Amino acid sequence: MVWEVLSAVLAEAGSALDVVDAGGGTGGFAVPIAEAGHRVTVLDPSPDSLAALARRSAERGLQHRVSALQGDLTDLPALVPAASADLVLCHSVLEVVDDPAEALAAVAAVLRPGGRLSLLVAGRAAAVLARALAGHPDEAAQALTDPSGRWGRADGAVRRFSTEEAQALVAGAGLRVEQVHGVRVVADLVPSALLDAEPGGHAALLALERALSDRAPFRELATQLHVLALRP
Repeated sequence: MVWEVLSAVLAEAGSALDVVDAGGGTGGFAVPIAEAGHRVTVLDPSPDSLAALARRSAERGLQHRVSALQGDLTDLPALVPAASADLVLCHSVLEVVDDPAEALAAVAAVLRPGGRLSLLVAGRAAAVLARALAGHPDEAAQALTDPSGRWGRADGAVRRFSTEEAQALVAGAGLRVEQVHGVRVVADLVPSALLDAEPGGHAALLALERALSDRAPFRELATQLHVLALRP
């Protein structure tokens, strides 16, 4: 679902975009975007990930379209000029920053007017459902009410978001929400062995994911929430 949304944004542009991938790691999104003819700057705190990105880009002859900067979202204002990006990817980053609102304000500042944010965050409701199905109702209740969406001390996640929380953060940064999709609404709940035994099972699951991704209340149950927003 994330790729389908981004592909539509890139196709709509009609010319090369300046893209920033915050926390882009080894280039899972950056390299395909560069292959589509756009200029991508990857910001990531890991030198190992950036080294892998450089090798991956070189293998595909994309050195002139992919650049790397070491740092995190707190470094973004110092590393990327204000109002210089047409698209910023912020995928699985807000979960670990100290201040999500401050981080999104930094992201909004580097967007040009008319630029877009692609935000991907962990969903709170998915954790509630997963803990309940695992036989831990107390932990499910904790994830439901905890300010950070965590189910207990052993929870490896730092923070999760509801759909409303994610949209409020985006709006608070001065951006206008255009689309909200759920990613992996039911896929993580279906045993792969059952799909393997069902002819056409994987294709049918993908079709169901597409159908559920933007429909309430199913969207809210997704493992991840994807928000596409515009800087007016």
